[in-house]
Amino acid sequence: MKAVAITQRVSVVPAYGERRDCLDQAWTRFLAACGLLPVLLPNIAEIALALCARANLAGLVLTGGNDLAALGGDAPERDAVENALLDWAARRGLPVLAVCRGMQVIQQRFAIPLRRVEGHVAQRQVIQIDGQPREVNSYHHFAAFDSRPPLEVWAVADDGVVKAIRHSAQPLTGIMWHPERFAPFSPADLALFRQVFGVE
Repeated sequence: MKAVAITQRVSVVPAYGERRDCLDQAWTRFLAACGLLPVLLPNIAEIALALCARANLAGLVLTGGNDLAALGGDAPERDAVENALLDWAARRGLPVLAVCRGMQVIQQRFAIPLRRVEGHVAQRQVIQIDGQPREVNSYHHFAAFDSRPPLEVWAVADDGVVKAIRHSAQPLTGIMWHPERFAPFSPADLALFRQVFGVE
């Protein structure tokens, strides 16, 4: 199995005075179904980068959870870690697949305006992917309604919200749905991850 680095959300637990890194176990099951082995990264930049330097990684997955700090989120350390990881992946030409918040991190890096949206927290939502209707899930409160080069749009919702992007020259892909939350997993999502990370 190919190994991929994967980021984690920050869970703030005031009762214990703790800031915990956590990841839904569904991600491990989903990546295993794709033929991928997850390497979980902490939200401490120097440690995350040191782990990446020592692992033989096929790429990077940015997961959902935590609004961006610029949008009122409470995990600025995660923003710093994920931007450092994107720089690291870009220097090595490694593919990145960014989910929900992860896609917003990429959009923010390319100065794509994000704003609060309504109606995008639903277990089922029909969107257009490469011009074809498909049912996905949706769990976000912020989104973009347009894009610009080098980011290309390949999925949109009926209200114009951008649901997926690709970089025109770099191996950057973003989606606004959560593939790990489907049961069973979507064959299209499994195929996407295998394609991005070169799983035979």
